Amino acid sequence: MTIMLFFLLGACISVLSGFFGVGGGFILTPLLMLLGFSPIEAVTTSLLFTLGTSFSGITTHIRYKNILWKNGLILGVSGMVSTQLARPFVIFLEKRGLDELVIPIFYIMLLSYFALKMFKQGKKTTAIVEEPISLSPIKMIFIGAFAGFVSTTLGVGGGFIIVPLSVSFLGFEPKKAVGTSLFTIFLIVPAAFLSYAFTVPINYKVSLLLVAGGLIGSSFGAKLTRYYENKEISLLLSGIYIATLISVVFKLINLSLAGVILLGCFILYFLIRSIMKIRSFNAKVKESE
Repeated sequence: MTIMLFFLLGACISVLSGFFGVGGGFILTPLLMLLGFSPIEAVTTSLLFTLGTSFSGITTHIRYKNILWKNGLILGVSGMVSTQLARPFVIFLEKRGLDELVIPIFYIMLLSYFALKMFKQGKKTTAIVEEPISLSPIKMIFIGAFAGFVSTTLGVGGGFIIVPLSVSFLGFEPKKAVGTSLFTIFLIVPAAFLSYAFTVPINYKVSLLLVAGGLIGSSFGAKLTRYYENKEISLLLSGIYIATLISVVFKLINLSLAGVILLGCFILYFLIRSIMKIRSFNAKVKESE
């Protein structure tokens, strides 16, 4: 039962990873904490999972030409450097018993900000341009460095930061932001994971089950972007930020089960909506033939 649970969990989260370009760690880390993992165990497990899902999602986004390689490289390299600054910070928190409080609060602050940003983006009526409107290397270095620091601190790939900031400050259209984010994550996460791998106990059984499920779902999630408009992707991303935010709050007030149920409901809603989108798309194709 436990084996199937973690396998299915990895598959479901990886669908969201491939669709939103977020690696999946920002959903998995709080979920693992809700399931009883310590923050540092959740962080290391999520990083290993994110490495697998980002690679799987990248292959599909390459086919759809959603990756801006040069920009992704700048974001990724700056992120790799900053990962090494975050690990001492996390170890410091754990030694003083502050990780159980500080890491969830850090999550809440970031999720609140980015949920608002993507909601506003999704509500815009103007069309989003096809190419970045700002190629400032300084902006990209800052965004990449911030994502790398958060990646190591929270056990995420950094995509849940890279995607909204790329849309808001670099002018990427959401689909390009998603694809480029997964490429960036694939550069950042190995550096973040290796900073923990030799000093922190890792449950490799759980990690491999999650990755096994993740390899199935990520490519499917990336394909789903074909059936959604950019505006819809932004609004759904805002929705998942809000759901994750509320689940972390539930964790802090000892209502972990309610948090798990909430995230499960959002994932179920997204999967049902996607099935309906695919059916509608296929029906229109048949009508046009």
